[in-house]
Amino acid sequence: MPGFLPGSGVVSASRAGAVSGPASRAAAGSVPASGSEAASGSAHAARAAGGPAWRADPYALALRAGRGPLFLRRPDGWLLPLDVERWCAGTDAADESVLARCHGAVLDIGCGPGRLVAALAGRGHRALGIDVTPAAVTRTARRGGTALCRSVFDPLPGERRWDTALLIDGNIGIGGDPAALLERTADLLAPGGRLVAEAAPVEVDERCEVRLDDGRGTLGAPFPWARVGLRALLGHAEAAGWRTVRSWTLAGRPFAELAPGPRRGAAAPAPAGAAP
Repeated sequence: MPGFLPGSGVVSASRAGAVSGPASRAAAGSVPASGSEAASGSAHAARAAGGPAWRADPYALALRAGRGPLFLRRPDGWLLPLDVERWCAGTDAADESVLARCHGAVLDIGCGPGRLVAALAGRGHRALGIDVTPAAVTRTARRGGTALCRSVFDPLPGERRWDTALLIDGNIGIGGDPAALLERTADLLAPGGRLVAEAAPVEVDERCEVRLDDGRGTLGAPFPWARVGLRALLGHAEAAGWRTVRSWTLAGRPFAELAPGPRRGAAAPAPAGAAP
């Protein structure tokens, strides 16, 4: 059921800083009790996750409308279209391939308008979305999901107790540093947990500063972002100690299921035959 967090019992929206349906509660509680993602975490975390940039009008207005145009703009003028309409629609076949690999309690990092969180909740999963945008959190709640307005780099409920983490729709780019994001995600997973991540549909490995652009002259604040294709994603994961469980591509969208390596600081297993 929505709002049931791993290892912590039932957490109400008011206590967790989350919101969950119906719409009336969503409208009244679209931000965490701390007031904002930046207030509840460090300034570095807010900047790394995009901070106020994703709360700016171009993105929030697009989510409220359920459609674009919306782009990420690099300093050289290159534009990456963002698929707002797909994010605000129901799950498609590629999404279903991700949902089929979710088990236990699921954390959707950068949940956007909540199609995956709502789908998981509807299937009986304990699922929580996190997003730095209040409009995304509100929309998730209106779909029947539970979401928290917070950065992945902030303290989160159920740390080291999530069975599945999701980084879908390009969210491996959060913070502009895939290695740092993978390290943080590993700290959120329970023993035996898995990450399902989506890569860019082209082979690329870039980190850059971008702005949100509504295609009509309105730009958001600059923030760091990364784009990695499947080969680069698997390379970053291997360098960070992750193991590739499987990878696949469906409808032009590449995915990987990853298992983290041993935690830093964990005791090494004793040699065979050693005294206890």
